[in-house]
This record gives sequence, C-alpha cells and structure tokens, in this order.
Amino acid sequence: MSGHSKWKNIMHKKEKTDAQKAKIFTKIGKEIAIAVKAGGPDPASNPKLKDLIAKAKSNNVPNDNIDRVIKKAATDDTENYEELTYEGYGPSGIAVIVEATTDNRNRTGADLRHYFDKFGGNLGTTGCVSFMFEEKGVIIVEQTAKATEDAVMEAALNAGALDFAAEDGVFEIYTDPLDVSAIREEIENAGFEVVSAEAEKVPSTYVTLSDPDDITKMSRLLEMLEDNEDVINVWHNWENCD
Repeated sequence: MSGHSKWKNIMHKKEKTDAQKAKIFTKIGKEIAIAVKAGGPDPASNPKLKDLIAKAKSNNVPNDNIDRVIKKAATDDTENYEELTYEGYGPSGIAVIVEATTDNRNRTGADLRHYFDKFGGNLGTTGCVSFMFEEKGVIIVEQTAKATEDAVMEAALNAGALDFAAEDGVFEIYTDPLDVSAIREEIENAGFEVVSAEAEKVPSTYVTLSDPDDITKMSRLLEMLEDNEDVINVWHNWENCD
C-alpha cells in the first residue's frame, strides 16, 4: 500500500464499530498465540511477541485481553493456528497478497477463492504477484507540535532508518524488516508516539482503476477480505483506494 493509503487505513480502523473492533482483537490474538508458541511468552526474549503487543495496544486492545491470550497460548496445546499466504488478482489485474492465520486451511481457502471470484478477480499460484512487492519495515508517526519533520527525521535516521517521508499529516519511516522493533523503540525513547510499526509488503508499482465498476468491485473485495476473521493482512497495488 502507499503510505497515504496506509494512514487512511489506520484512521479507518480507529473509527470501526464495536463489532469490527472485536474482529480486530481476534485477529491480533491469533498472531500473538502463534508468536507465543514459536518463541515463548516473554516479550523481552521474543521480539515478534513484543511487536505484536505494541500492535495490539495501538489498536486499543485492552491489556487484560493481551495477557489472557498470552497465558492461554503458553498453556493450551489444543488451539493451533498456521500462517498462510495467498496471492491473486483483483479487477483489471490488481495484484493482491493475503496473509491469513487459520485453524482450518480448507475453510479459509474456499472463502478467499469465493471473494476473488465474486468480485472480478482470481486466486493465483504462489509467486504469481509477490515479485511485485518488497518487504519493508514501515513506522508511522503522527505529526504534532513536538513531532516536527526535522525532529522525527533526525531521530529516525540516527536510529538506523533507511528512508523517511512526510505525507498527509504523518511521517513514514522505512526500515529493514528485521529492524522495525529496535527502531520503533528508539523513536519512542526519543519522545515520539508511534501510531503503527510493522513489516509490510510494499508494491514496486501501482495501478489506477478508471472503470467505476472495477473500482466498486475492488472496494468490495477488500472489504470482504478485511472482514474475514482469518485474514490478518491484505497487500495490494491499487493506487486509488481511499
């Protein structure tokens, strides 16, 4: 996603209804459970878990919920999730990557195939669109009286960021995907509030849709994907997706 779209999506998530927020909590909970089973329940020694706790808090997940998920994942072996990645095309060849966490890959695969077919796209094979994306760490800091462009840029570059951009009232800081956690901490230690910090799949080129029918179909496809509780992330190269 472009940075502009990324910020719009963050703001949109903050305005969701209680039912939609509950789905976000469920999705992040699944990610936390996988991280705990893979690396243990202590965020001090499990960087992935530490990042997910920060992600949960930025999405207003209550601390009690976070603690409950961590404790359950550390002691309960009956609930196991696997991480899956699907690739496909939306209307007019829009490249789409869907990352899912599921306890039933047949259900998830069937759901996603239905969405793509219904809205003018199709699921493809592994690797069919991933070559169009580059994985980058993306850290978002909202502009404030204290968080000025010069101040945030200096903190970001001193922390080891690869690139910096100011757009739409926020600052986008790009890092190596493996450095997201460390650089986020340094930026927070410098006194700036981080809105979002994740490894993302950033497209190398973007596609603009001009046909109103294609725009409607692509919008509906994204809505259906993001509404599915198994879907964790959706990456695409549609430019006009506000």
